[in-house]
Order: sequence, then structure tokens, then C-alpha cells
Amino acid sequence: MEDNARLLVGIDQLLALASADRPGGRLGLVTNDAARLAVDPGVPSRVALLRAGFKLVRLFSPEHGLQANATDGAAVGDGADPLTGLPVVSLYGERIRPEREALADLDAVLFDIPDIGTRFYTYIWTLWHLLEACAHADVPLVVLDRPNPLGGGFETVEGPLLDTDRFGSFLGRASIPIRHSLTVGELARLWNWEERFGARLRVVPCSGWNRRMQWPDTGLPFIPTSPAIPSFESALLYPGLCLFEATPLSVGRGTDLAFQIVGAPDLPNVEVACQFNTLRLPGIEAEPHEFTPTHPPHAGLRCRGVRVRILDRRAVRPVRTGLHLIAATVRAYGARFRWTRYPTAANPGGEAHFERLIGQDGIRAAVEQDRDDLDARVRGWTRANGWIARVESSLLYRGAHSV
Repeated sequence: MEDNARLLVGIDQLLALASADRPGGRLGLVTNDAARLAVDPGVPSRVALLRAGFKLVRLFSPEHGLQANATDGAAVGDGADPLTGLPVVSLYGERIRPEREALADLDAVLFDIPDIGTRFYTYIWTLWHLLEACAHADVPLVVLDRPNPLGGGFETVEGPLLDTDRFGSFLGRASIPIRHSLTVGELARLWNWEERFGARLRVVPCSGWNRRMQWPDTGLPFIPTSPAIPSFESALLYPGLCLFEATPLSVGRGTDLAFQIVGAPDLPNVEVACQFNTLRLPGIEAEPHEFTPTHPPHAGLRCRGVRVRILDRRAVRPVRTGLHLIAATVRAYGARFRWTRYPTAANPGGEAHFERLIGQDGIRAAVEQDRDDLDARVRGWTRANGWIARVESSLLYRGAHSV
């Protein structure tokens, strides 16, 4: 681990607090199976809290459910936790925010879910709605912070900023970049201020994490945060390759390389890889790669694909990568290329999925054009002007130290 410091996440820090400094009374917890202790990655947060004497009475789960294994976009029902026996209220199905009655008998709500630093990864929007709900119910919210696995360096931020008026959805409620370089605790502080939620918010920070650190620098095992994010490499490329959800290509769901590969049975994959590699984008290269996804599109079919290999993880700019790879795919398919819908529980019609992901209008049409200045345009789209100034007062970690 970088700097020889032991990394502790928010749940570790909370458990180490004296009783007088801990939230007491009846507690709710928003969590899933990916939320583990850093000091013992085999122990889920909710189990550790109960062992330490916290009075958990209700759990809330995000997309993918408490076990973090439900299919992408699938509605998840309420239930009971097989580990603790506690009731589980789903926040991805009939509702996306807790109802007042689910909060009324609680003295505080804890939030502990690992994120992957990408605007359209929905766990942070569960947090956004939780802030609003807790403010309305006047119930304190305690966010147990975790590292941003993609790092916190602002040189790696990639837009576009979301046009919330046109493309606001459960893939994005606030105008933030695709790769935002904040932790969930910092996002909570930002939104509580910018949205004027007025929630009684407390963030328990990490210790031993700094903005230079990506997940491999932590020395901790990567626990899949959802079924299609099996590794750090998938998380790093997700901000760009997730854009392929709006195309007929598979992103490798059900394989060990999900979001590191894209393909279809008829993809001219050698041509796509060659075109992409002529760009010489920093930190990556593409190669032909055949695979068989287990989830649609093309479930069970052998796909001619392109794999994006990471050569230098710190140099990779995934959104730039994804846009250029889509452009190469469009050129290779020619008139045969079609955009597709992507139905989910939060967007049953699946319309405008690319715009909801990329965040701005006009980029889809521009990517379809075979223009020599595409990279200059991509660089313009992926700027996030004003972002650093906006978040400055919400930061918990600066350089090598916590604030």
C-alpha cells in the first residue's frame, strides 16, 4: 500500500469510536454485501455493527439488492436479510427513496455502500434521494466514507457535466462530471450544500487514503460492487465502455472482463481495434477478443469483440476511450449501425439512454460523423469547467492527508 499507511474506511473508524461518539438508538442502514470492513474484508458492515452492539432495526438496499447480485436495471423487492434476519426495504423497484414511515421510528440512518466514482453508477443517486428523505423526516444521516477506487486526482476528472433539465434521471440528478473524483462522503457534503437539503449530515471519513491513490494502492482486495464490476480494471473502464449500453454491442456481462470488452457476432472487430489503436491514446490499447456473454444482448452467442487493455492505469481516460471506441464501431458498421434502447426499472422505456449517460445533447450525432477533428471535440466534451471550484469546500481529503 502507498505511503505505508494502514487504510481504514468509515465503518472501521465508526467501530473504533467511543460509545459516546457513536450514533445511538434505533438505526437504519443502507448497504449491500460489497460493504466490508477494511480490517477484515470477510465481514459485512451490517454484521460488524450488530456484533459491536449497534441497534440496527432495518436495512435498505440499492440497485442490485442487498446481495449485490441482481441483474442490472432489474427491480428488486423488499425482503429479509439471510445473514441478520433484519427486514430489507428495497430502494430500487417500487421506490427509489425511503418513504417517511420507513424513517419515522429511526434515530439515525447509516449509509455504507462502495461506489466506483462514475456519475451513472446508481448507488450515489440512492444517497442523493436519501439525503432529501432524511432532511424531510428530520432524521440524522451518517455516511461511512470509502475511497474512490478510481482515485481522487482532479487531473483525471472527465465530463461532460450533466444537463439535468434535459437528461436528469436516476442515472444522474445533479450536474456532475462522469468521472468526478470525489468520495461518497464528499458528494454528500456537496449535495447537502448545493441542493439546500438541510440534512443533519455527518460523514465518518477514511484514514490512510489520499487523492493520489487508486484501488490497487490500498492493498485491499477488490470486492465486486455489482455483478458486472468484477475487478478494478472493469471499474476503471466503466465510465467509458458503459456508453455501449446504448448500442447493439455486448459489454461482456457474465464474463470476467465485463466493461473491458465490447462485441457482437457480426462486429468487424479487427478493423475496430486497428482504427482505435491509430489514435495512440495514453495508457491503453485495443485487441481483437472473442467471448460469449451470459446476459443480453447476444447472450449465449459467440461474439467477435474488442478488448481494451490497460497499460498504465493512471494515464487512462475512460470517457475519452469509450467515445473513440464507439466512433470506430460506427465507422466499421457503416449504414448497419443502430442505436438501441436500454429498459430498466428506473427507465422502463429505455429511451435516450445514451444522452442520459453522456449527459449532453448533440454528442451522439457528432460521434456518427467521420471527422478528422473528433479527438479535439472529445477533449472539449470531457472538460468539466468549474468543477474543482465547486467542490473545494466539500473535500475531506487533500493531497496525502485528510482535512
